[in-house]
Amino acid sequence: MPTALKTQVGRALGSAAARRLLSQDQIPAVVYGRGMTPIAVTVDRKDLRVALSGPAGLNTVLELHVGNDKYPAIIKEVQRDPVKRNVRHVDFRQISMTETITVHVPLHLKGTAKAVLAEGGLVDPVVNSIDVRATAANIPNEIVVDVTNMTMDSVVRLGDLPMPTGVTVVGDLEFVVVTVVTTKIEEAAPVAAPAEGEAAAEGAPAEGAAAEGAAAAEGDAAKAAGGKPAAGGKPSK
Repeated sequence: MPTALKTQVGRALGSAAARRLLSQDQIPAVVYGRGMTPIAVTVDRKDLRVALSGPAGLNTVLELHVGNDKYPAIIKEVQRDPVKRNVRHVDFRQISMTETITVHVPLHLKGTAKAVLAEGGLVDPVVNSIDVRATAANIPNEIVVDVTNMTMDSVVRLGDLPMPTGVTVVGDLEFVVVTVVTTKIEEAAPVAAPAEGEAAAEGAPAEGAAAEGAAAAEGDAAKAAGGKPAAGGKPSK
């Protein structure tokens, strides 16, 4: 059964008028639908909060009281303040109770994937909501996914989701909505130290070069000091 929500008609238009209404906890809104001229209305913030407090949330089917008329409607769009996140404007769409419409429905996970936890994994929902088609009377409050039997190789696709009677999922049926990610950090393999023999062999050429350099330096020093010539040589004049 639709939830009644009163509105006030005849509000002033424009951003300045909207700010004045919001300061009084009155939310600017518009009601539109097939075959009707859009109507600018105002709804009390508290009344709106109460009307949407049920399990259906934003998908609550409303009975809008607009002047002397009543319209079955759902919320099509909500605009929020980017900082405070409070509602600043609402679009109400008039519907037929027998019409099939597309709505966003929350996606909730239930159960514990013990096999995933044992492998250091984590069940990860890719999306928080999905689109479904249903009549107003069949709109589900949520779509529940049981992840109890998931393993590290498991994924849940859009086409795998259980749909209530009278509800059809909208979108690519192969689209992945729930997956598994790993939380383990692999340690880098330690670098093996060289063996003592290898280290000595690597150092040998360097040591030999150093010795040759030292000998050459000593010979140059001896010549500079006027020392004796090498065996078999002649003294310099």
